[in-house]
Amino acid sequence: MVSFLGVLIGLICPIVLLFKFFHKFWWVPSRVKYVMSSQGIQGPPYDFIYGNTKEIYTMIKRSTGSAMDISHSMFPRIQPHIDLWLRLYGKNVVYWKGPQPELVVTEPELLKEIMSVREISMGKQDMGPTLTKIFGGGLVFSQGDKWAKQRKLATHVFNGERLKNIVPALIESVDMMLKRWKDEGTEEKEVYQEFRMMTSEVISRIVFGSSYEEGKQIFQKLGELSQSAAKSLYKTRLPGFGKILNIKEDLETNKLVADIRDIIMKMIRNREKMMNSEDEDGSMTGYLGILLKAHHDNDESYKLSIQDVIDECKTFYIAGHGTTSLLLSWVTLLLGIHTEWQEKAREEVQEVFGNQSPSSEGLSRLKIMGMIINETLRLYPPAISITRKVFKETRVGNLVLPPNLNIQIPSLALHQDPRIWGEDAHLFKPERFSEGVANAVNNNPGAFLPFGYGPRNCVGSNFAINEAKITLSMILKRYRFTISPNYVHEPVQHLTLRPKSGVQIMFQAL
Repeated sequence: MVSFLGVLIGLICPIVLLFKFFHKFWWVPSRVKYVMSSQGIQGPPYDFIYGNTKEIYTMIKRSTGSAMDISHSMFPRIQPHIDLWLRLYGKNVVYWKGPQPELVVTEPELLKEIMSVREISMGKQDMGPTLTKIFGGGLVFSQGDKWAKQRKLATHVFNGERLKNIVPALIESVDMMLKRWKDEGTEEKEVYQEFRMMTSEVISRIVFGSSYEEGKQIFQKLGELSQSAAKSLYKTRLPGFGKILNIKEDLETNKLVADIRDIIMKMIRNREKMMNSEDEDGSMTGYLGILLKAHHDNDESYKLSIQDVIDECKTFYIAGHGTTSLLLSWVTLLLGIHTEWQEKAREEVQEVFGNQSPSSEGLSRLKIMGMIINETLRLYPPAISITRKVFKETRVGNLVLPPNLNIQIPSLALHQDPRIWGEDAHLFKPERFSEGVANAVNNNPGAFLPFGYGPRNCVGSNFAINEAKITLSMILKRYRFTISPNYVHEPVQHLTLRPKSGVQIMFQAL
């Protein structure tokens, strides 16, 4: 009897596994394809198991494999697959990352409908193994009550009064960078690395109460994790074989995650010592102090686990400096090319601040700089797509969206769509924003999404903009600059839109 049961179980288990395999890799994609095509949404054919990932990888590798002439028409280079499929199949397209269906939406009316559905606006897609290691249960990918708790804490850190109070610290960090530039005396600077270091210093000091040197190891290891995540973006893991085939990669990323955890735990222990000392109030300044206060809260509805604290630290180390350093790099490049706008910005900074340091009150009066920053974010958005997930069958306009469908809003495509912005959509023209963002997008809410949209938009967007305005103001008062002959235009996507070979700029002291 026992042997019979053993044989029966031995027969049933492979059948169950085979059923699950075909259900995931054949039945579900076939059903979704039928449901979407019957509603007029077409796309490239589904390749069994791998979907369109091999095709996507090949197209991106080909389009970004070499430098390009200096042009701001980024969409065909960075997302050639979506560019092609939108031209072949229409404004809305379904394609496949492995067996996972992705609905790309660029039709304005459908976009409005989707953005108005709260269940979709709140639904973040699955991250995949490497991104999970980077962000864990942090704010970017958390859900439900946990997200609401984390969002409330983050909003508290970046509220208006706190942003006002951190201006002196921002000025000090920028001043340190500019003093180093003066001491080094080199005319050419690779500003992407310069801004990465400066913004890392800012986020370390202001948010976590530490110096750049203390956080440098975390930034370095998170950078290596991000590179690994970018490489695995279009990989499909086979059930039961994923861990075996990726064992080397998993061991390397697990080591990085463990190292980062050890460094953050050391920071946490140091901060908790401060909490138990006479400097308890001082220890609560900065995001880490606020997180630890939540960790020790007696109310379970507000309490964070120590892993939650670590995940939030990692999230803000990445998001807190990555967006601003990229914005500063691209805006410096654009002003180095379009020197007439550089002069306009310089005159405005002089008019608003004179010989004084930037002030929080004056930042809102930098209208021309605001136009320049918005146009930079339009042409070079840090995140090229916004993704959401449909968790249950949902009606949106005339469409019925099946469960477990990922929705992709391609910010880069929308930001450079001639139907929205005109035939000069690929050109740098800050005057588009002379009457504000609302007038610039002409009643198309999805046309300009540099920081996401809805409840899950970037909580630190105002912080990033203020940091960029302060940095640019201080540079413009000290230097004129132009693009270096050594600059090579190679924008690439590594989770964010980055300059592959850096941004080389020639500076001339005023």
